[in-house]
Amino acid sequence: MSSRLLSSVIALSATAVATQASAFCGFYVAKADTDLFNQSSKVAMMRDGERTVITMANDYQGEPEEFAMVIPVPTVITKDQVHISDPALLTHLDAYTAPRLVEYFDDNPCDSHRYRLFDAVPAPVAMESETVTLQKRAEALGVTIEDEFTVGEYDILILSAEESDGLQTWLEEEGYRVPAKARRTLGSYIKQDMKFFVAKVNLEARAENGSEYLRPIAVAFETPKFMLPIRLGTVNAKDDQDLFVYMLTRSGQVETTNYRTQKIPTGQEIPPYVKDEFGDFYKAMFATAADRDGGHGVFMEYAWDMNWCDPCAADPLSNEQLQELGVFWLDSPTDGPAIQPRRGRPIQQAKDVYVTRLHVRYDAKSFPEDLKFKTTGNRDNFQGRYVLRHAYDGEMTCEAASEYKTDVNERRQTEIKTLANLTGWKRDDIRERVEADTGFFDVSKTAPNHKWWSRIWSQD
Repeated sequence: MSSRLLSSVIALSATAVATQASAFCGFYVAKADTDLFNQSSKVAMMRDGERTVITMANDYQGEPEEFAMVIPVPTVITKDQVHISDPALLTHLDAYTAPRLVEYFDDNPCDSHRYRLFDAVPAPVAMESETVTLQKRAEALGVTIEDEFTVGEYDILILSAEESDGLQTWLEEEGYRVPAKARRTLGSYIKQDMKFFVAKVNLEARAENGSEYLRPIAVAFETPKFMLPIRLGTVNAKDDQDLFVYMLTRSGQVETTNYRTQKIPTGQEIPPYVKDEFGDFYKAMFATAADRDGGHGVFMEYAWDMNWCDPCAADPLSNEQLQELGVFWLDSPTDGPAIQPRRGRPIQQAKDVYVTRLHVRYDAKSFPEDLKFKTTGNRDNFQGRYVLRHAYDGEMTCEAASEYKTDVNERRQTEIKTLANLTGWKRDDIRERVEADTGFFDVSKTAPNHKWWSRIWSQD
């Protein structure tokens, strides 16, 4: 049996020992979506009361037969609690919530996935015999196979265990490469009476599906614990992990309770040349913000009522899309107002969904605990938004032009300082780029000094 890479959620990152298998997340100009960040994971979490749906996506790029995922879950999960979702939904949600770039133009101042037990399909009698053998071996190690089923292209096993050594041994005997460091983490989840959702790819089902990529898995359950397990994903990770969590609730912003949640810098004016380098800018700005927090942290990038957006990086998700994603409190896909066009406030706001986008950069040392959350009841809107302001470049012949040009040059100086502070880039380098792009006004050549009274009797 081939050895599989054990990944965890929400790790979502394959904990491969020696491979680079990736982890599984004015005028609108551009967005900074999750594609900017390598080895990132995306999780949408729908929560109301104790009811929870988690939809997980990964950008795993390796061989499908080597993919496996282990997720600690609070209860035994049955087949009808699992759903394979449309990957386009998370992509849409990512685009809708992404940090964005907007631009303004000055006016003329003079104008004012069933767990696969066998590599081949054997005769029913043989399968039953091997299944019994497998279960007996599991029982001998203190592992219980609570359920097994196939959903979409995934074979899924639900396990419970009495102790971590037995679970780790069983997983290894079944071909999973489990890092030695995982034992302690597995043990902590067992002490919490958590179960383990184990998914791997059913190659035949995947071939029938025809999908090029592994589709997201959605799991529904009830638990009083509002949390997301991330520690298994850090067990063998060599680098920092980026996790994007999209919280959809009825009650406003969501924050972490055991780590400080801070808002990403927003509303800053930056030089116009950044328009063509927004991705590089955002990655540098995020890294700088994280460095100032010790290299890691939980950052709120977007918090907004799903009814609208301004400016829109993508349209809000429809009720039908939200239900498919796992928003369970919408009674009917046809309820609520029609999707509004981009930009502007809707006349009616009936969609009872509020989304919070959290970007978490973490490793095992800085994040020794799983993420725990709370809803705050705060429905104020927030977005990571950056502004380009273009100077008027037409002919300016009035007296106000001189003052305007001076103001623009001062604005350019401020933008250089702001960009350097946000990204850590050198001011001299930024200034060089600004001079090559927009440059500065030559204020030594001022407009004719028309006195104010000359306008009164201009015909004299």
